[in-house]
Amino acid sequence: MSDNLLNDSLLNDNLLEIDPAVEQLLPTQAALEVEVVDLFDLMRERLMRYLFTFHLAIPDCEEILQETFLALFQHLQRGRSRANLPAWLFRVAHNLALKRLQRARRDSQNLFEMTAAREAAAADPAPGPEHDCYRGQTQQRLQAVLRALPEQDQKCLTLRAEGLRYREIAKVLDMSLGAVALSLGRSLERIARALEQL
Repeated sequence: MSDNLLNDSLLNDNLLEIDPAVEQLLPTQAALEVEVVDLFDLMRERLMRYLFTFHLAIPDCEEILQETFLALFQHLQRGRSRANLPAWLFRVAHNLALKRLQRARRDSQNLFEMTAAREAAAADPAPGPEHDCYRGQTQQRLQAVLRALPEQDQKCLTLRAEGLRYREIAKVLDMSLGAVALSLGRSLERIARALEQL
């Protein structure tokens, strides 16, 4: 009897009922169990070798193997096609392995995100009191150095900080280009020495 006739005879008034004539053609529960166990003995090693190619842990491969043969039992119990069952087993194992890999990647990503969020929450982004103290000392030292600079050097440094080029500073302060360069060089050297002493 073809699969279509078998499926048609299984459906009666949109309810899944087994026609008594068809029921006689279906194998018994015990016969199905024997058939599945025989296929398990025949295909187990081949399927495990294939599952290892997915780089899954051995317990995962064994679990997939069990799920595959459970699916086979249910497939046969429903009276579905028995054509090329070894290929069917490989296909089911393949799909289950892909699902396991996707779940592992998703779990790994979720774990990474949770860990990152936990670390971000635990880390206080605000600077601590030591940082505030150091920053305050640095600012005081720099202000003292800037106040100690000659007035012309202070002006050169301020204009440079405002983004003016050497030629523009020379024009604004009516200085030579060389004098601007010397002034800025002296000022930056004093600032660098002050920062080294901190």
